[in-house]
Amino acid sequence: MKKFFFLLLSLCWGCLLMAQKYAIIDTRYILDKMPSYKEAQLQLDGIAADWQKEIDGKQEKLDKMYRDYEAEQVMLTEELRKKREDQLFALEKEVRDLQRRRFGFEGDLFKKRQELIKPIQDKVFNAVQKLSVARGYELVFDKSEGITIIFADPKLDKSEDVLKELGVR
Repeated sequence: MKKFFFLLLSLCWGCLLMAQKYAIIDTRYILDKMPSYKEAQLQLDGIAADWQKEIDGKQEKLDKMYRDYEAEQVMLTEELRKKREDQLFALEKEVRDLQRRRFGFEGDLFKKRQELIKPIQDKVFNAVQKLSVARGYELVFDKSEGITIIFADPKLDKSEDVLKELGVR
């Protein structure tokens, strides 16, 4: 009786698994095909480069001040030496703070990325959701990041369908 119950349970479970419809997408591929994403990425890269130049300029100033201090240190009075060290520490702190504010966790670059990229990602998510509801997919996997998919039948990849839904193709 136990064997019969186990066989029946296994058969029911197998039927449930076969009844599920699923698809695989590649969001990296989809985003790379979208012109708006490419434009936003170029804009972000330009902003990041400008901020990095600003930081590099301050770092060069700090390096020059430090070299000058090292060269003049023996000729400075204790009071002047302390004053120059304080200036060096203040500028070093300013450079670190600027770097953290621009590129740190939830810094200006993160906020700008949210502002420029998130609406595009939301469009992709909405297209995937619309496609999933229309075709009855219960699960949609993203093979670009996070989940490791060892093998996937290419006919399951619905990335091109998502691009069509977005009007990119």
